[in-house]
Parts: sequence; C-alpha cells; structure tokens
Amino acid sequence: TRSLSITSVDQTMFEKAQGEKVTLPCTFVLSAEDEGPLDIEWVLIPADNRKKEQIIIMYAVDRIYNNYYAAMTGRMQFTNPDPISGDGSLDILNLKAADTGTYQCKVKKAPGVQSQKIQLTVLVKPARTKCSIEGSQEIGRDITLKCASQEGSPLLSYDWRRVSGTRELPATSMLNKNTGELLLKNASQDYSGTYNCVASNRVGTDECSVELNVTPPINTAGIIAGAIIGTLLGLSVLAFLIFSCCKKHREKKYEKEVHHEIREDVLPPKSRSSTARSYIGSNRSSLGSMSPSNMEGYTKTPYSQVPSEDFERTPGQNPTFAPSKVAAPNLSRMGAVPVMIPAQSKDGSIV
Repeated sequence: TRSLSITSVDQTMFEKAQGEKVTLPCTFVLSAEDEGPLDIEWVLIPADNRKKEQIIIMYAVDRIYNNYYAAMTGRMQFTNPDPISGDGSLDILNLKAADTGTYQCKVKKAPGVQSQKIQLTVLVKPARTKCSIEGSQEIGRDITLKCASQEGSPLLSYDWRRVSGTRELPATSMLNKNTGELLLKNASQDYSGTYNCVASNRVGTDECSVELNVTPPINTAGIIAGAIIGTLLGLSVLAFLIFSCCKKHREKKYEKEVHHEIREDVLPPKSRSSTARSYIGSNRSSLGSMSPSNMEGYTKTPYSQVPSEDFERTPGQNPTFAPSKVAAPNLSRMGAVPVMIPAQSKDGSIV
C-alpha cells in the first residue's frame, strides 16, 4: 500500500546570521489510503541525548498550537496558514545564536507517518571590531597593527589593506589572518598612512581603520636632562619655602615666650601715697631716736627737701605732728650744751 511522503529532502542544513529569518522546509504528499486526522509537529532535538525533545509548534484537528516553546514565542509560524494543503514548513524570525540545533518535522495521517531532520546553525556576524597600534612609531622600529572583533562566530578571518598613498602594504609587512596582526619591520616614513582591517566569517563582515604616523626618533637625552633640571629647581623652591616657614614659626614662638616672661616678671608699681607714708614714718622714727650727739646731722636736712614725687599732698591733707615728748636731759649732769628740739607748726613748717 502507498502512504504519505515528505518531498522536501534536498536541503537539510542551513547557516544563517543572527537577526535574520530562516524557513525550514517540510512539504508532503498524502495518499488515498491515509484517512486519519492530519497532525504536523515541529520538535527541537537537544544535543544531549539524555534530554527530551521539545515541541515547538503543532497543527492538529484543523488548529495551530504555538505556545509550547517560550524561547520562540512570537518568532515562529507555519509558512502556510493552512498546512493541510501539503506545506508544513516553519518560519523562524529574528534568529538568535541559541536557536542553533537540530529540528525535526513529523507528519502523521493514519496509517502514514513520515519525518525529516534539519540542522540549523545561527552565526553571529563580526561586530565591534577595533584597530590599534603596538610599538613606538619611530623610524627603524618594528610596528604591529592589531585588529580584533569583540563579537562574531568562528572562524573569523582578518585582512589588512592600505587605503592611502600607494594603497599597497609595505614589502616588509607580515600578516597573520587568524590573529589579525600586521607586523611592519624596520619602519620608515613611507609607511605612514591610513590602514584598514576587515574581519569576516561565513555570514558577514566588519571593519575598522587606524592612522600610522612614522616620525624620527625623539631626543631622549634632552628630555631626561630637562626633567632632571626641572626636578632640581622644584626641590630648591620647596626647600626655600620650608626654610621660610620654619624661620617665621621660630620668630613667632620667640616673641610669644618673651612677652610671656615680661608679663610674669614685672611687678605692679607702688602707689605714691604708700611711698610718702613710708618716708614720713622713717623720719618720725629718726626724730624719736635723736640725741644731742646726732642732732647736728639731722638739722642739716630740712623737711622742705622731701622729693615732690614721693610726698605730694594737698595742704588739707598734710599730717599734723604733736610736739616732741622727748624729755630734755639734765644738762648740768651731762655737762653738755642745751640743744633746741625742732617742732612742727600747724602749717607743717619746722620751727
């Protein structure tokens, strides 16, 4: 007996770039003996045999079911809205790298059952390619131009080309297509110019550019000498500033110490009244102890010679001295000449 058969068997492997669309074919022909209901299933076969197959989309009893696989929700559909016509192909939109895998189409209509496997590989185009220069850009040096893509499925290939000047790579250049490095040995000023790198894989390309400027060697001796002189000058200025600050600090400290010592050592001045009273008291003591033998020396110093700064009083404040109570000695017994005792009048004069 004859049953249904799948006719899309020509292409079973697909390579697509990320973000693109792919159509996995699954066309079939029914026979008169196939009388049961038509069922069409698309399943994803995992790389690990220990895991179960995952149903992606299914057509059964004239109805489409597409909510089995959340990772592709909204990104998959039957190519023909009515698969019963003999076309059960599957469209996958906005492909992702995770969509890579083996897909199987199963068609059932009792008693006939047929299936077909298709391998899908989703590749990532090269992207975010960056160019750089390694080494000193001086005449006679070896310079390396580097190129690398931060995104892209292997195998990536790199190619350098010159887009200025002679548009040809220098004769001494060495290119590594796998690593993207271009070595320029014994560089000269003729090597200067713009260089372009193209990164590519099976699904796309990306590129970047770099500007090379080969110059004469720099006078390193002069730079070192200038740096040393600048450093010495800087140290000299710093030392002068430190010395000035220390000197100023010492002067301020000395002034504070001298001021503090003066304030502690100086005694308060005595009042004029205390000096006058002391002077008068000493004179009174001298009067009380006078004797005929020292009377002659005393009379030579009158009270009018008392210093004005030590004994300044107003007329109403002059003290009144009482007549001396010193008893006169018996002159007849002493055989001495009588001496007059000075006394003080009411106005403070000596009589």
